Amino acid sequence: MLDTLDAAAVRRWCASGLAALQRHQGEIDDLNVYPVPDGDTGTNLVLTLTSAQQALAMDLETLPEDGHTPHGHALRLMARGALLGARGNSGVILSQILRGFAEALAPAPAVRGRQFAAALGLATTAAYAAVAQPVEGTLLSVVAAAARAAEQADSDDLRAVTRAAAAGAAGALARTPEQLPALARAGVVDAGGRGLCVLLDALVEVVTGESPRPPAPTSPAVRPPATAVRETGSSAYAYEVQYLLDATDEAVVRLRAELGALGDSLVIVGDAGPAIGTWNVHVHVNDVGAAIEAGVVAGRPHRITVTRFADQAASPPTPLADGRAAVVVATGAGIAELFRAEGATVVPANPSTGELLDTIRATGAARVVVLPNDPNTQSVASTAAREAHRLGVKVSVVPTRSPVQALAALAVRDPSRRFEDDVIAMAEAAGACRYAEVCHAGKEALTVAGPCRPGDVLALVEGEVHLIGAELLDTCTAVVDRMLGGGGELVTLLCGADAPDGLADRVREHVERSWPFVEVQAYEGGQPHYPLLVGVE
Repeated sequence: MLDTLDAAAVRRWCASGLAALQRHQGEIDDLNVYPVPDGDTGTNLVLTLTSAQQALAMDLETLPEDGHTPHGHALRLMARGALLGARGNSGVILSQILRGFAEALAPAPAVRGRQFAAALGLATTAAYAAVAQPVEGTLLSVVAAAARAAEQADSDDLRAVTRAAAAGAAGALARTPEQLPALARAGVVDAGGRGLCVLLDALVEVVTGESPRPPAPTSPAVRPPATAVRETGSSAYAYEVQYLLDATDEAVVRLRAELGALGDSLVIVGDAGPAIGTWNVHVHVNDVGAAIEAGVVAGRPHRITVTRFADQAASPPTPLADGRAAVVVATGAGIAELFRAEGATVVPANPSTGELLDTIRATGAARVVVLPNDPNTQSVASTAAREAHRLGVKVSVVPTRSPVQALAALAVRDPSRRFEDDVIAMAEAAGACRYAEVCHAGKEALTVAGPCRPGDVLALVEGEVHLIGAELLDTCTAVVDRMLGGGGELVTLLCGADAPDGLADRVREHVERSWPFVEVQAYEGGQPHYPLLVGVE
């Protein structure tokens, strides 16, 4: 049992919290509002906390003279790692909760009950500030309830306060279906809130030594490895070296000069200050050993990765004129090729903040527009944009929610315009493109269009279920008719990886018969889960 939260306890909390999230990963992924088998909140939380643990995987005994306590230093590393590895809205919000903890507790000589309660309050404020339009019935409600319960405990007993916080979070989680009708219709609680409850339960276990009832085992989802490609820089260098580095600002100044002499595409991102900071180091070199050794001399390198460009199959992104670039998040090989043909740099689906930031800086452009193409990636894109601004790169996020909106935005891009005017034109084009997704229901649920069963065909317009059908083609044509009923001159069809042969041709034929003055463009998108994506402009 613990009376205070020290550095060792922070490390144990991170490790046990990650293990608990991995056990519950499948369960949290399955907490989908709509019965579509693409839930990834559990996966996003696992990947975010994995990054936090990797940032903590070092000796914390030798600390800088930066005025922070050992537990504060550990929390700062955990928060920074979570930020760079944040995936999805849930991951971004979690990283801000950890940042609030770090800011509140770093200067505290000891972390007892009242200090913990105050930190949870600051963490809640940081979480709400990270969301442009906070919605109750989500992870935000759960962390706010945990903070209120911790404050109402009004005790210096850390065990009592952490138990109260976990209980408050659990109660708020149970109430989320009352706050969000979509959760009530689907018969689920909020996935992000469930993840936070798992983390708070893990903290209670660390503080009290009381083990919770063992959960039913689940198989963690496997994320395919991302394909690395050559970024900017000369082809004379054969390797990309990246690592996180704990070092002082002065040591990093020397490291920049040394790595600059070894290769090119050098970028070092981190927190400048009078003492130690966590830095992300990236460089293209031929002498891998020298690049890593330079990091050892400068400080404490970890999460070291080395990529040999000759082993990669993907081609480099097409550079854009006028110091500008477009970065697009894409799922599906065909969709990715469409974006590359428009001169955009493509990032695989569900990127972390660090991965998106790396891609932004790899363009070498001073002004970058980011198209996230997924509501769950918009928070990640916004966080990466803020980080990029710290490096002197101007980034604007066009809030596209579907690949068809990104295609509409890229079609009007004009480098001859002022960057700000070009971004506005792209945003207007994306907003004028209505989008729909057709998929098969993965489970029984109650939607706004009525009840559905596994295997039913669902047509979602702007993210809401509008049609439930028995036949794929009939549902596809019906949703196109419904969208064109509101007007439109151009229909874009993106066929998914599991679409039957000839689906796009038959939908095109239907439009040509029923809507003779409407143009149709059809492409092989290759996206999973959705046999057809539809855009109407």
